[in-house]
Amino acid sequence: MTVETKHIHISTKGFCDVIDITDKVKSALSLVSDIAEGSVTIFVPGSTAGLTTIEYESGCIEDLKSTFERLAPQDAHYAHNARWGDGNGFSHIRAALLGASLHLPFKAKKLLTGAWQQIVLVDFDNRPRRREVILQFMGK
Repeated sequence: MTVETKHIHISTKGFCDVIDITDKVKSALSLVSDIAEGSVTIFVPGSTAGLTTIEYESGCIEDLKSTFERLAPQDAHYAHNARWGDGNGFSHIRAALLGASLHLPFKAKKLLTGAWQQIVLVDFDNRPRRREVILQFMGK
């Protein structure tokens, strides 16, 4: 088995900014030298962003954002805010609910995702950020 690691960087706006990174992942996969079939683990370091797949269209994006607002409202009381004073307690909870990684298969250097399934980074922080995403390709 071969393992190859790539990095991509994304500028975000924060506040539940949903960014389609599918093409960036596909591009990185095309640059992998010795692996045609296997899987990729996609990971975002940090505790205020997450990754998932979704149909990247305005209705689904709005539904995703409103669901996070219902689950972890921005204006709720968070002990994190009381302790640190940075006002992003909601971001940490939302990121924990979504998760920091995905694991996806590929074959013949093509992701095996559905026709309407895109890979998205969601930045929940309360300010713009420059995010790193780590891609670890494994296979043969």
